[in-house]
Amino acid sequence: MSTKELIEQKLSAAISLFYSEVINESHMHNVPAGSESHFKLILVSDDFDGLSLVKRHQKVYKILADQLANGVHALALNTLTKSEWLEKEKQVPDSPLCMGGGK
Repeated sequence: MSTKELIEQKLSAAISLFYSEVINESHMHNVPAGSESHFKLILVSDDFDGLSLVKRHQKVYKILADQLANGVHALALNTLTKSEWLEKEKQVPDSPLCMGGGK
């Protein structure tokens, strides 16, 4: 199972997701081809209702602790409630360009 698939599986088992997208952005960084080290997550769930952005991110970090300790270097987290997602017209910002390495 790929890291992307494992992340998707762990998140869907732990959070009631209205919408989710796991995007491997490793190709945007100075890593070997085929790497699974940098991901952008778009997670829409009413489980985030009433939680600060920090608490939402902590929840995701806890779920993915094993992956973060074993190969996943970075997560760009977009954690939204269903109403926030619809208010933003189902849009999230692009990830910033890599500032390090040879890219």
